[in-house]
Amino acid sequence: MKQYTISWNNHRLGLGEKTCIMGILNVTPDSFSDGGRFSDPDVALARGEKMVEDGAGIIDIGGESTRPFSEAVSEEEETRRVVPIIEKLARRIPVPISVDTNKSGVARRAIEAGAAIINDISAFRMDPDMVGVAAKYQVPVVLMHMKGTPDNMQVAPEYGDLLGDIRGFFEAVIAQAVNGGVKRSNIIIDPGIGFGKTIAHNLCLINRLDAFEALDVPILVGSSRKAFIRNILKGEGPEAPDAMSPIVGTGTQATVAASVLRGAHIVRVHDVAGTRATVNLIDAIRNVPDTP
Repeated sequence: MKQYTISWNNHRLGLGEKTCIMGILNVTPDSFSDGGRFSDPDVALARGEKMVEDGAGIIDIGGESTRPFSEAVSEEEETRRVVPIIEKLARRIPVPISVDTNKSGVARRAIEAGAAIINDISAFRMDPDMVGVAAKYQVPVVLMHMKGTPDNMQVAPEYGDLLGDIRGFFEAVIAQAVNGGVKRSNIIIDPGIGFGKTIAHNLCLINRLDAFEALDVPILVGSSRKAFIRNILKGEGPEAPDAMSPIVGTGTQATVAASVLRGAHIVRVHDVAGTRATVNLIDAIRNVPDTP
């Protein structure tokens, strides 16, 4: 696996030799997995600190649910949810905070409050002004592939050439970002597991992450507790297990292990402690010499 180093302001991420864990902190009332659990600021701050203690190298804070069929919230409401948490947490933890948003105004306010990474599920498509914010503050950006929008992305998604289509998408948005003033060394890509993909699409993307290595940027995978895991695990049963069930946690760790073996530099998860154990073992396996 190719290694990368992203250095900016007071932060440095070494990616490749060891897998970086991005811990998810949703301060929303309606996220598919943990909606409402961390809406209280004190609870959210404690959760962020605990994830760092457990091994997170990035804390990703989001104030708008992007689960399938979700509805957008206003910029003012999203800002109200995330900025106070970012402002306080940034003073308490040594790792960078990313803001999970597709709105340039939210991203700007979040960075001014202490966020250090922009995680944009729309890869600048929902708000073209986002590239200007990323360029102005010279922060890393996660550019994700999504077919459609959260309210319609899971309505019969189809591709002519899954890997080729998504690779072409990344070539275009990377060029857009660089032309807009973002350093190429600050770009991370995310194939968007669960965002406009069927179960087969998701499995193929994890198994063929190497198809994106030629883009020469770090790869992030976010599979944690997603519907494709729950639907596979339900087997012949009538209902998929709950997102918070232990079996879904086990399934998530299987996808994390596969993603790291196939080339993921960063994994975005809810369970940081469990993921730390998984990636420690998988990193040891993939880094062992051929003749120990």
